[in-house]
Amino acid sequence: MPIPVSFEFYPPKTDEQRAQLDRTAYKLKAHAPEYVSCTFGAGGSTLSYTSETVRHLNQHHGFDAAPHLSCVGGSREEIRELLRLYRALGCKRIVALRGDLPSGMGHPGDLRYASELIEFIRAEHGDTFHIEVGAYPETHPQAEDALTDLRHFKAKVDAGADGAITQYFYNPDAYFHFVDAVRRLGVDIPIIPGIMPISNFTQLRRFSEACGAEIPRWIGKRMQALGDDADAVRDFGADVVAGLCERLIAGGAPSLHFYTLNLAKPTQTVLSRLGWAA
Repeated sequence: MPIPVSFEFYPPKTDEQRAQLDRTAYKLKAHAPEYVSCTFGAGGSTLSYTSETVRHLNQHHGFDAAPHLSCVGGSREEIRELLRLYRALGCKRIVALRGDLPSGMGHPGDLRYASELIEFIRAEHGDTFHIEVGAYPETHPQAEDALTDLRHFKAKVDAGADGAITQYFYNPDAYFHFVDAVRRLGVDIPIIPGIMPISNFTQLRRFSEACGAEIPRWIGKRMQALGDDADAVRDFGADVVAGLCERLIAGGAPSLHFYTLNLAKPTQTVLSRLGWAA
């Protein structure tokens, strides 16, 4: 493979989901990822599942597993305990995010922003962890405007971030413009494109509306034309995403981070289109 890859998983809650994750992990391991990450679920609802999953991915599968860590709803002491746990598990990386406030929760937590979380991690553990942060090429959905969003991103870098993983997107120019804009602000950390393979377009559209990722009109119209032909949808989706990856690699992207949704085939199909079959 010309550049490194990494994969994101989410914590399984049932035996069936655990078996699915194991099958996916075994298949994707053949692509020798630089690391894998594990989400904390909406509103931090799966924090205990996250640490269990990180332990399993690390000890059972041999991955360098990076937990997502949110500051929303947590006290400094709760975050401190999690950091101690992840250090004891041998985690070398952490993906530090603000996270979303769970519905019905009135208290945002002791740390309000990702930049404060990064400062806290550095104060507690120095350079023990390689810290990744989120980036939004199409602007964070809650941002006042694009320039404010860029300044917030730079604040995370100034606080000690080592790298960034972007929200997924399907317009490569959005990524290149974002990178150019933050470089002009003096940001020099690697900015890794987040890649979402397309397998279920209805689900993707729902995700995209929630997180502010734009699906280009031409992709939506083609998907609409394919209708219920699941094989044609997957085939077209793989072509679109593989083409996106080729543009990103040609433009100098340092790595690719795949949002797997705990499924192996959609990611494997894209990697195969790129000529990276395991």
